[in-house]
Parts: sequence; C-alpha cells; structure tokens
Amino acid sequence: MTVPSSAALTELLRDAGLAASPAEAASLLAGVAAAPPTVAGYAGVSLLGNVGAPLRRRLEALAAETAAQFSAEFERPGATGERLAALRAELRRRSLDGFIVPLNDEYHGEYVPMRGQRLAWLTGFTGSAGVALVLPDKAAIFTDGRYTLQVREQVDQRHFSCHHITDDPPYAWLAKTMLPGQRLGYDAWLHTTDGVMRFAQACEKAGGALVAVEGNPLDAVWHDQPPAPLSPVVPQELEYAGETSEAKRNRVAAGLRDAGVDAAVLTLPESLAWLLNIRGGDVPHTPLPLGFGLVSAEGRVELFIDRRKIGPAVAGYLGNGVGIRPPEEFGAALDALGRDRRHVQADPATAAAWVFDRLAKAGARIRHAEDPCLILKACKNAVELDGSRAAHKRDGAAVSRFLAWLAGAVGNGDIDEIAAAEKLSACRRENALFQDLSFTTISGAGPNGAVVHYRVTPKTNRRLEAGNFYLVDSGAQYLDGTTDITRTIAIGAVSEEMRDRFTRVLKGHIGLATCRFPAGTSGAQLDVLARRALWQVGLDYDHGTGHGVGSYLSVHEGPHRIAKAGSPVPLRPGMIVSNEPGYYKTGAYGIRIENLVAVIELPPLAGGEKKLLGFETLTRAPIDRNAIATALLTSDEIAWLDDYHATVYRDLAPLVDADTARWLEAATRPLGG
Repeated sequence: MTVPSSAALTELLRDAGLAASPAEAASLLAGVAAAPPTVAGYAGVSLLGNVGAPLRRRLEALAAETAAQFSAEFERPGATGERLAALRAELRRRSLDGFIVPLNDEYHGEYVPMRGQRLAWLTGFTGSAGVALVLPDKAAIFTDGRYTLQVREQVDQRHFSCHHITDDPPYAWLAKTMLPGQRLGYDAWLHTTDGVMRFAQACEKAGGALVAVEGNPLDAVWHDQPPAPLSPVVPQELEYAGETSEAKRNRVAAGLRDAGVDAAVLTLPESLAWLLNIRGGDVPHTPLPLGFGLVSAEGRVELFIDRRKIGPAVAGYLGNGVGIRPPEEFGAALDALGRDRRHVQADPATAAAWVFDRLAKAGARIRHAEDPCLILKACKNAVELDGSRAAHKRDGAAVSRFLAWLAGAVGNGDIDEIAAAEKLSACRRENALFQDLSFTTISGAGPNGAVVHYRVTPKTNRRLEAGNFYLVDSGAQYLDGTTDITRTIAIGAVSEEMRDRFTRVLKGHIGLATCRFPAGTSGAQLDVLARRALWQVGLDYDHGTGHGVGSYLSVHEGPHRIAKAGSPVPLRPGMIVSNEPGYYKTGAYGIRIENLVAVIELPPLAGGEKKLLGFETLTRAPIDRNAIATALLTSDEIAWLDDYHATVYRDLAPLVDADTARWLEAATRPLGG
C-alpha cells in the first residue's frame, strides 16, 4: 500500500505540535486520501487534529498526492492481462480453479470506495453494476442494459468476453463453461445468500463446486490496494432530519418486538445514517459513514465503525443509547447473539452471506426479513419533504442558470461535454446548503447521449453541435435534500424523427406524472404508463423508469422503484421516486426526461370507493419546447406542460438573475403561445 512520506509527515506534525506518531499519522492520512474529497477538500484532515489553515493546506496537498498515487496505479493502462495472470496464479496456489469478482463491497451499497473497486481494478469497467467470472482459460464480465456500450469500450476483450446480465446470465454461462471437478471460489462478504445459492446451483449443474474463501485472493495480488476510507462522522441536525434518532430507534425496536425478534443486523450504511441521524464521507457523492450495526428490541444500537471517525462531540450527540465499537468486534457480537440463542433478523437481499454464515454457525435463530429501516426511511416526514421542495427550487435555479448560459453559448460551437458539466457544477456550488454532486454528471452530446450511464473523459469528449441532442443527467446533495434531474436539449434544429422520439418520451413522462392509483399499487404496475407511447411504434428503453431517492442520502434508494420487473413494495405517501422514461438510438442520440416526484394522498373523488394516491412533481426546470412535436400531444398533455412551466417560472424567477429570468420567461411560455 502506498502511504504518505514519513519524513514529510514528521515535519508537519512537528510544526503543528500534534501528538500522533508519524506511523499513526501516515496510516490515518492514507485513509483520508482513500476517501473522496469534498467541495471543501479532504474533510478527513480534521481527524489529525485542530490545525490552522496553512498546515491544513499542506496536509491536504499530501493527501491529494497520495490519492493521485492510488489512482495512477489503479488506472494503469494495459494492466488487465498482468492482473488476470496474477489472480490465476494465486488461485492455483489456493487449489482453486476460478473466482467470482462482483462490484459489491462488504456493505453492498451502490457506491464502493476505491479499496472495494476490485471489478474495476481487474477489468477496467467502471459502471455501477456488474460481475466477472474468472476460470483457468476463460473469463467473462456481465453488465446490464445501461452499460452495453460502455463495457465494450472499457474492457480488454482479449481477456474478457462481455455479456448482457439478463440475456446471458452469469449462472447460465458458468453452468455451460465450468468443467466437472473444478472449484470456484467466492468471498462471502461480497455476495448475498441468494446470489451464493444461484452460483452454487450453476456449479453443481456443471459438476463443479462453489467454495467460500478465507481472505480475498484478488486482494492478495492487489499490492497497492488503498486502505479503508476515513472521513469524519457528522450529525444530521434535527432541522433537516425532522425526527430524533431516539424516536427512530424506538419505532424500529417496536417493529422488532412485534415480530418476536431480539435484534436486527444493519449492514447498509444508509440505514445506519438515517437511524442515527449521522452523515459521513467515505464514498463518492453519498454522505455515508461506512460501518455495521446491531439494533436491539429495546432500541439500543451497537455501531461498529472505525473509532477515528468519531470525534468527542459526535460521541456525545449519539448519546448513551448508542455504543461505539471497532469493526473487528462485529463477528464476536454476532457470535454472542448465537450463544444466547437469540432471534436475529437480517436482510437476505442486502446483507452479506458472511453474516448469515456466522450467525448460523454461532447458533442464532435467524429471521430472514427486510432491513427494518428501509420502509421507514423511504417514507419521508414533513420536514424532509419540505426540505426536498426547498432544495429542488434552489437546484432548479442553478439548472436554469446553466440552461440560459448554454442557450447563449452553443451557437459558436466551442462548448463541449466537459465544459458544460463543469459549468453546471459551478452553478450548483453557488447554492446554499450545497455539499456535493449526487453522482457524476452524465453529459452526453450526440451519440454519447445514447450511452445510458455515459461518463465523459478527455478521450470521449464531444462538442455540442447543431442538429444533435445534448443529454445532461445531474443532481446535487444539499443538507435538506437530494436532487436528480435529466434534461435533453435540442442544439439548433433537430430532425423530425428526433422530435417524434422526444415527444413520445415526454408523453410517457406526463402519463406517469398525472396518474392516479389506488393505495397498494406498486411501481411495477405503473411502469407501462411511461412506455405506452413508445410501445405504440415499436420502441422501448432498457432501464427502469423510476428509482427511490433519499433525503440527503443515496440518490438511488430502495425498496420501491418503477420498472417492468420492479419491486412489489407498494408506493406510499412520502416516498420520493424519479420519473425518467427515455429512448436511445445507438450511434446517434439519446433522450431522457427526468423529474423527481413525491407520492401524495389525493382528495377522494365523488362516488369513488378507493383511497387514491398520486405524484407531486418536485423538480423545477424547463423542458425543452424546441424539441417537441406539438401535434403528438393531447390537449390534456399540453395543459400539464403549460401548468408545469408556469410553476417553474413562478418559483424560480425570484431566485435567478435578470438575464436568466428573461430566458426563463421565454422557455416556460405556454406551448401554444
């Protein structure tokens, strides 16, 4: 592992009069460098002590230098073959014939710190979903429809074959590729029990065996693997959380008692962040402190986290109902529950198989059930909803400033994807309560917009040229809410086909935004509304229509979603979900229109017999009128768009400068006027 220079640290520590030894400080600063920097720099530098501005700048420079060393080795060109050969040699040493390399880390969240980016280190693929299978003479990587193009661009196909995870699942590939008698290894920390079962069945079908390993063999050959990230834990104050941690713990505990459960295992960091009203900075774009937890039926929580992240003020904020213990004691705590024959709840969809294996071995009585925080967290309280509304207005003002700038800047043909993304980020940074982007901005011009989760690089960067669409999917993290918005902009005049496709996507967006549905309806039952106009002419898109969104937490939040094969969880008042149908023509253009909406209870209808729910649109920003084929819209659809634009202008005009306000007035005028 690369660590900061001891000599440089010794000098800094001496200048600062800090008590930590150079070795301790080097370890801590390496962890700080392994965490993503914030808009204010490397927040973890504060963990070294209370230092003045000059010394802080020197420490941050050393952290940045260390992070650059991590990245340089991580991204070294042409390393795939070398790393694959090293992994296979390590597998032979362990009497294994193959190994599963998922994107997951032990927390099974969406964002994985650099230390856990094993799939990217081995294959070069940087998307947010995927798995690789390595056998003695063959290797394959599997991704979903969002990454069909990206995976082929990033992965060296001399070493890995690329597969669609739905059309050609890894389990099917393994069953037909693995040879009888071969042993396939897996790290139980990185898989759920359901995933392990499916891989075991595939191995059995091939006449092989699935084997849990002690210590990840890939880690053994990743010699410059960064340490676990270190960023300070901070309170999420009541003015933004809307409910005390004690009240939340009591609600969770009551549910456990009703289920006859003594304790629940919490492995999702966002559940711990919500339950304890804390935030952190251990992963990119999502304010999470990485750790594990146990919550008892009495409402006490044991938090297993690197103690260096917890300052005295935060320890006091957490209070006596929360114990802070090192991560190394997590296994022993599970063992203790087993010895006492406790009823322990864990979520098979999100908790590592290691957790279930450890509990079973210790003798615990295991209840397979959903993380008890998920539904409670998904249904936002009144304070969180008001915070989200306020955040979306500020965010919409920033997006409108960007769109007004873009309208005046693209005429000379000098604007490219990187410049546009940087300008949008700069507009957001001016907003009150801004903390970070909520994900890396997707800034795709022309054919790059057809790559669903495109990430611009200097190599792929394109200019925004007349006759093309520009797709920008972006969002921000504010202390009072998380935003996510996609707009597709026509650069100059676009073809009739492009206007047709844009309008059909808009019709689907409006169809979902305006629907009424009875309580108990799931997102899967609504998904068709967003696709209908595309289906009518034989078109579709290969991603879900909507994902849940947290409250200054993850921009992708479960358990609810809107998709063809969506979650069966009913939509409930207070849930926030995206509305984002799209259309993508490979090699030509991409279209997506995304707003965030909140599920609300609607007034009863005269003569109606069912309690009805609907959506309140939270996002505030114009939808490009220049890309619409008005003749395809019904009068009701036009009325919705005009009403939405009137609301956008009313809410945003007071928040923007005079030039932007003039542009906004034109961008939101009635479609017929």
